[in-house]
Amino acid sequence: MDKMSLLMTGALLLGSIQVFGGEMKVTHVDAKGAAPLVLEKKVTVLDIRTADEFSEGHIKDAKNIDFQSEKFEAGVSGLDKKQPYIVHCAGGGRSTRSLDVFKKLGFENIIHLDGGFKGWKDAGQPVAK
Repeated sequence: MDKMSLLMTGALLLGSIQVFGGEMKVTHVDAKGAAPLVLEKKVTVLDIRTADEFSEGHIKDAKNIDFQSEKFEAGVSGLDKKQPYIVHCAGGGRSTRSLDVFKKLGFENIIHLDGGFKGWKDAGQPVAK
């Protein structure tokens, strides 16, 4: 088993929802589970907070697409749906609601950062500005 598979298996142990048959798999991880994936650049981080929230601090190399914007669906629709993405907002509410959009658009592998950016910061993980 390669390192990514081991990391994903570890993340799955933290709790996951899987839908098979060509549908989206959602894995739930906390900051500790997300950190190795982010730091080793195994995933793309989608920060779905507002631009103002993002500018105050974010996970390094995160892509900001505001969930509250009417352009959110269009913004994520152009992404590669086969790639793994870690999705987060400030605390988990918006990112949880966003999962339906990712499912509707045919994404295959979404990792939800439980606790959001606040959980990331509270766990002492690196923050970029």
